[in-house]
Amino acid sequence: MTTKVLGKKISYSSPRGLKILDKIERNKSDVKYGVDIWNIYDFLFRDKNNLPKLKVLEISIPSTSKYIVESKSMKLYLNDFYNKSFKTINEVSQIIKKDIEFKIKSKIKVRFIKSFSKEPTVININKLKLKSSPNKKVLKFNGFRSICPVTSQPDFASIYIYSDKTIDLKWLKYFLISFADHGGFHEQCIELIFTELKNKFHINHLEVCGRFQRRGGIDINPIRGTHKKKLFANFREFNQ
Repeated sequence: MTTKVLGKKISYSSPRGLKILDKIERNKSDVKYGVDIWNIYDFLFRDKNNLPKLKVLEISIPSTSKYIVESKSMKLYLNDFYNKSFKTINEVSQIIKKDIEFKIKSKIKVRFIKSFSKEPTVININKLKLKSSPNKKVLKFNGFRSICPVTSQPDFASIYIYSDKTIDLKWLKYFLISFADHGGFHEQCIELIFTELKNKFHINHLEVCGRFQRRGGIDINPIRGTHKKKLFANFREFNQ
């Protein structure tokens, strides 16, 4: 995989714009429904009076898009907005939406947010001693780890799972722990978990969400499900 900026020394002094955005083709998948929610916590731009405005930006990219955006290139692209002034906040979101859609050839959603949804009521399987999960409940696994396939740096997350079928919890814990040395992007890891669970336990209604810890002011949170209507909203954990 060749990228423009990942693993390379970059000058932060000159404007880059759309050309800096780097796309990566997704792995082929049979997952029908899903979204990747990006939270940008330190998005800074200038208003019409040239005064800086600090906002939290949410970008939602459908899992059916052919491409994803490489995260370092996204940070560099968004950093450029500090060097420009805009008449309205809506103008900012529309430019971002237009640029990313042009790059990945897919419709996305962009909005500024002031709060996050409430974390769902969960059963923490790290502490649970039951052999099998109660169905139609949200399971949570803390301490998930995977490895970035490019930088070899670890990524950490909590995994949330809703299933209408019983899941072997001992198997599930070992399965999730097995990702500790697995090289994969956030999106790929969640799709692997979703596909394995669905096939192994013949689940009709399944949704898997990964709440990954942020890097460089951005976290990426993939959700994959069997149904179009999502159960998991854009909530935030304490340590994100």
